[in-house]
Amino acid sequence: MASAQPLILSELPAGFCGVVARVHGGRELGARLAAMGLTAGTEIIVLQNRGFGPMLARVRDTRIALGRGQAGLVTVYECQSPDAEVVRDATEAR
Repeated sequence: MASAQPLILSELPAGFCGVVARVHGGRELGARLAAMGLTAGTEIIVLQNRGFGPMLARVRDTRIALGRGQAGLVTVYECQSPDAEVVRDATEAR
């Protein structure tokens, strides 16, 4: 893992690849995110984050939308992924 400190998901740019460290919050939120595949140790790639409103991410080959409050309760560690490079290149081309 490239970063030793966990980062807050809602603050990360499009193309960022991370591994979920922890979901902070209550049991209901944890269960809801787990049902979407967002559990500790899972790779997540940020697809869209405009800094307001919901953000889009890819988890286990599925696109999910997370509200800003939900994403603010998820911490991740940075990782390297070839898929993240493709997303980052496509975002920069716009």
